[in-house]
Amino acid sequence: MNALVTGGAGFIGSHLCEHLLAGGHSVGVLDDLSTGRYDNISDLLDHPGMRFELGSVLDPDAVDRAMRDADSVFHLAAAVGVELIVERPLEGLATNVRGSEIVLEAAHRYGARVLVTSTSEIYGKNSSDSLSEDDDRILGSPLKSRWSYSEAKAIEEILAYTYWRSRSLPTVIVRLFNTVGPRQSDRYGMVLPRFVRQALLGNPLSVHGDGRQTRCFCFVGDVVPALVRLIEHPEAYGRVFNVGSTEEISIDELAHRVLAATGSSSKIRYVPYEEAYEEGFEDMPRRVPNITRVRDLIGFEPTVDLDQIIHTLIAHERSSS
Repeated sequence: MNALVTGGAGFIGSHLCEHLLAGGHSVGVLDDLSTGRYDNISDLLDHPGMRFELGSVLDPDAVDRAMRDADSVFHLAAAVGVELIVERPLEGLATNVRGSEIVLEAAHRYGARVLVTSTSEIYGKNSSDSLSEDDDRILGSPLKSRWSYSEAKAIEEILAYTYWRSRSLPTVIVRLFNTVGPRQSDRYGMVLPRFVRQALLGNPLSVHGDGRQTRCFCFVGDVVPALVRLIEHPEAYGRVFNVGSTEEISIDELAHRVLAATGSSSKIRYVPYEEAYEEGFEDMPRRVPNITRVRDLIGFEPTVDLDQIIHTLIAHERSSS
């Protein structure tokens, strides 16, 4: 595989680059380092199969240069995290919509297959017991910036699907559910690395709302191989897949687990949503994926449980400080 990873200097992207190189593939990275970090891939740059281009997916010329030799594209470049979307909504819309259009058009021009990473935010306020790929989206007002991210990623999915149907471009859509692991920033509303960092510093753990909202967290080391297997599987094209863990936990319980694992004496501080984000911010009480489709196609099954993930993040944070 001669792969291009947009956003390859980011958290998931850098792990994906490592995995691809270890598998003997060639890897190109296109990243403007707006949220990604050069340090995430600096150790990879001496690898003969690795190449890096500093540039944005909003720059058609940069995308064209990066795409020219690729046969497979992992499109990870996106504005991510609730805080970033709330603070810089226009940037998020441009990157997630226009950037994806530029990437898909270039992939079509060069005949490269594409995997688009979407998000569980697609489902909005749908709090079903087990969200499947065909479930309805339930969103709030489009004037609330929280939902602009969901709308932008939905348009991105529509673009990918339409390129497959109308132009026969092999595309796969993956909806990620809270991927976590080493190198994930605690910025932009990423809750687990924020808790770990706060606990190790002895600062209060900031739980947004009352903490009763539940989420599922999946280790990046489980997610990345699934992305590669999906783009290589011809039956995945034109389809969408949930990828995540089904181990559900409340954010309040997550904070307590982090405190126990770190041995920290930090307290928990409950922060109203309007203080953490903006007036009228809406959150969803539950988000649990149904992973039957991806399990049936490629045998995906998370192998790292939440306690292992927490201890891995703690060890990484301690070694990095």
